Amino acid sequence: MSFPARAVVDLSAIASNVRSLRAHAPTAQVLAVVKADAYGHGLVPAARAAVAGGATWLGTAQLGEAIALRTAGVTEPRVLTWLYAPGAPLARAIELDVDLAVSSASALTEVVAAARLVGRTARVHLKVDTGLGRNGLTPVDLADLLPAALRVQAEEAVALVGIWSHLAFADEPEHATVRAQHEVFADAVRLAESAGARLEVRHLANSAATLTSPQVHYDLVRPGLAVYGLSPLPQLGGPEDFGLVPAMTLEAELATVKRVPAGHGVSYAHQYVTPVDTVLGVVPLGYADGIPRHASGRPDRMGAPMRVGDRTLGIAGRVCMDQVVLDLGPDASEQAGDRVELFGTGLEGGPTAQDWALAADTISYEIVSRLSTSVPREYVGLDPQTGAVVGQVEDVTAGDAR
Repeated sequence: MSFPARAVVDLSAIASNVRSLRAHAPTAQVLAVVKADAYGHGLVPAARAAVAGGATWLGTAQLGEAIALRTAGVTEPRVLTWLYAPGAPLARAIELDVDLAVSSASALTEVVAAARLVGRTARVHLKVDTGLGRNGLTPVDLADLLPAALRVQAEEAVALVGIWSHLAFADEPEHATVRAQHEVFADAVRLAESAGARLEVRHLANSAATLTSPQVHYDLVRPGLAVYGLSPLPQLGGPEDFGLVPAMTLEAELATVKRVPAGHGVSYAHQYVTPVDTVLGVVPLGYADGIPRHASGRPDRMGAPMRVGDRTLGIAGRVCMDQVVLDLGPDASEQAGDRVELFGTGLEGGPTAQDWALAADTISYEIVSRLSTSVPREYVGLDPQTGAVVGQVEDVTAGDAR
């Protein structure tokens, strides 16, 4: 199925990034977070690449993605999932040997019922809200829940294998909340262990904390964005400063190229008007494909950058549903079919996901993870089915025609 753009994902970069993260946290195991379709990179291929790089755990937010990993044949390593609503297929997850987070008393009740239904012990990680104010047991809730949790553990319905939490300001390592949350977490661990829990893993560190806060590495770190080679601390350094390489390059072919006179309006509402006779090029990607509308060019500035040949040009005018326009300049020699790089590694001066994030007033996490599945993913570096080293590109997803 033809689609005039693709996201080329270097799986060997993912493996290399995991190896680098292991070096940043040498005393801890690494859980590679592959939630949200591996931040847009492709769930199963990215998971296999992370394992090839030495990840001993995988993590997904949604229960369905954890089940998808197992049913795709990712039988090792351990998989942890943490976000589900009442009525979720917990029994299936337990059958597939997926570790489950428990964030409330009602969740524990459902996990126990599912474990008894399938006749297997559920592996459970108690999630503690140490200050983020999101999912998790408050310290008071934890104290109330522990007796019941230990009772069902004695009955072999569950095994309490972990306690974990999430930092609110990990991207600001010196922020007072990092120390405060660490203290609350340490208290929660002491409470659980003094009550009789025999924990396999205690985990608190995300990408930013893995890179900058060794005091919170504990037994397991949970990098997400950094696995894909993007910096979670752009104010402190780019990927290269942390030994990371961006894994995704988004590229397209120019759909049309045409010459227009000075004073010609470009795209909806004519937010850009050509200042001189020039050449326009249409890039066949838009907000339906995940290109942020906030990356549009405005009267006071060009929009998000793209690389055309050896030039970096900004989007001219508004991002449309399925296309954007570039002002290629009066002396442009480009033709329809020529390659345009929207973002990539930045190693040769091209734009990066962080450049797009700045242009759209967002974060690089959003730039890569919002990319539509209609855009084919092509894989290089490792075989997406096995994780073995390969040399050629393999097109795994063909995209949807629109």
